[in-house]
Amino acid sequence: MKYKNFGNTGLKVSEICLGCMSFGVPERGDHPWTLPEEPSRQIIRQAVDSGVNFFDTANAYSDGTSEEFLGRAMKEFAKREEVVIATKVFFPMTKQPNIGGLSRKAIFTAIDASLKRLGTDYVDLYQIHRWDYSTPIEETLEALHDVVKSGRVRYLGASSMYAWQFSQALHLARHNRWTPFVSMQNHYNLLYREEEREMMPLCAAEGIAVVPWSPLARGRLTRIWDSQTARTQTDEFGNKLYAATVDADRKVVEQVATIAAARSVPKAQVALAWIRQKPFVTAPIVGASKPQHLEDAVAALDFKLEAAEIAQLESPYVPHAVSGHT
Repeated sequence: MKYKNFGNTGLKVSEICLGCMSFGVPERGDHPWTLPEEPSRQIIRQAVDSGVNFFDTANAYSDGTSEEFLGRAMKEFAKREEVVIATKVFFPMTKQPNIGGLSRKAIFTAIDASLKRLGTDYVDLYQIHRWDYSTPIEETLEALHDVVKSGRVRYLGASSMYAWQFSQALHLARHNRWTPFVSMQNHYNLLYREEEREMMPLCAAEGIAVVPWSPLARGRLTRIWDSQTARTQTDEFGNKLYAATVDADRKVVEQVATIAAARSVPKAQVALAWIRQKPFVTAPIVGASKPQHLEDAVAALDFKLEAAEIAQLESPYVPHAVSGHT
């Protein structure tokens, strides 16, 4: 495994982050394709044994059971001080007011609940899952700063939003001497590259760690184009992300398949090698529901694409509408 500094911080993370959205009780939440606890544990153990020290989940994944699965597995397979646990706050856990969002009340309630589910005294990286248009960003930033100062959180991160919003948050934190965001978890892969226009240059200029979600485009970059899985049949959010760009995306996937066949490697390795070779990317968040998924991700660390191959992969891309921010 290879490790690097997390943006401008001294925190060291593996160049693969295991995304834990695939883990959780299938009957709870909005992800009926998730793995129950025992197969989830086996993949988490495989990740630890492979040298992965960076694990990403969220309070809303499978109604909190993703955090529960990860917390129990971490106690069994790793020392707490050796792993980096990241979780998120924003999406409501119930339909009652003040449960979701990024108000001071919601953040203080959510962090305590996440810590309880994870079975730990602190999280290493606490991320706002989306921008809250109903709460002043100053309220959110000060509340997050206070959570850090209380010892319950080590670092702060953000997820999908517009570059102007992230820039505003960085400026306000600096101006008020609040704990700043040190990372951006955004939607980025071979099928969706709109983040290259503004967000990625901003992160590079500010020394922000970039941990893209869906680096394999919900598996679209790894499968035969028309194939169906349990996830593709039930993942409404994922299907919505790519529904408007089918013709253009198919051409990109065909190039992935061509290079994979020529190099005798799985398509996942090609797609992950492409994203890893972007200088602004710290660690893609890789979901895994089978051991092979994690094996391909680890193998991609040593797989290098030639400049001509990168151009071949990127040439079919056409501009997309912004997606993933809401």
